[in-house]
Amino acid sequence: MYRPNSRWTWSFVAVTFIQAAIILSFESYVFARFQSQLEGDYGNAATSRTIPTFLTLYIFGFVYELVLVYDALRLKNTIQVIGLCICNVGLLVYGAVQMDQIREAIVELNDTDNIDKEVWSDLKPFLLAIPIIIGIGSVLMSFIAWKLYDEFAWTIYKHISADLRMKRRYLTYQIYIALLKFDFFFFLGFTVQFVVIVTDKKATEYILTIIAIPVTILILLGAAWSTRRENILGMIITILLYHGGLAYFLFKLVRMYTPPRMHSYKAARTSLTFFTVVTIVLIIMTIINACICTHNFNKGLKPHIATRKVISDDEKANNTTELSSNMHQGPLPTRMTID
Repeated sequence: MYRPNSRWTWSFVAVTFIQAAIILSFESYVFARFQSQLEGDYGNAATSRTIPTFLTLYIFGFVYELVLVYDALRLKNTIQVIGLCICNVGLLVYGAVQMDQIREAIVELNDTDNIDKEVWSDLKPFLLAIPIIIGIGSVLMSFIAWKLYDEFAWTIYKHISADLRMKRRYLTYQIYIALLKFDFFFFLGFTVQFVVIVTDKKATEYILTIIAIPVTILILLGAAWSTRRENILGMIITILLYHGGLAYFLFKLVRMYTPPRMHSYKAARTSLTFFTVVTIVLIIMTIINACICTHNFNKGLKPHIATRKVISDDEKANNTTELSSNMHQGPLPTRMTID
């Protein structure tokens, strides 16, 4: 089992863990305070589910971020570390968005006598603190990521040496795998909000959204498998499915702002829009990288990444990466393919 083994890996874990603990504590307080102030028949009000939506998403977001932190450090994946810093900035933006939406929710519920508007003055300091704390965390994570870049770059260099073409192929592979992990986060983040906001549980759109969760997981797992095995047919199918996903999110984006369903999304439209737009951008980037990875097939990278194994200290492996973990899996060609 991997354990951080340097000052900067421990620092990265500490910053992300402390940040997650503080933010989740604040969100839990906001949720409890909000729920305790609700009065009357508020069950049918979509705005009453706004804060539970944000809390659910933040729990998922920060827990998933911690998982990716462990994964990135274990594999010494510099691209994923950088991606985590960017993702953290995304959570900062989301934290700023939630403040405005919660304020609007309280105003609307106050108009129907379902909550006392004075609760806003209690929640505002915590909601203000959340993006500030995430901002500080993002700065610290970015600085540590810079230090980790130097630390991990040397490990990669030792295993690929000065073969620049192979390094570029490996970099493309790292970017692609990292994109798959963030695709999952933003897709599931959108789905969590959608499931909480939509009241009609028998609607076809709701049922299809639930079904899409396991299907998406299978697609992403298949995408990673096809890349590591250099399966061209699998990659072609995957890229076609990506286009289907792109069409799905474009449809969702339009649907949120056009009748007759636009009012169903009102309680969390801003945050849903944010997640939808980010997901669309990520899917486009994933399609581009998938095409580049497919172009790089049969050029010498497969033996290094076909099988991933974490080598323990007992096996005298000081560094484990997505590349180096496979250096001991069997005989490799004595020379790399020259294009």
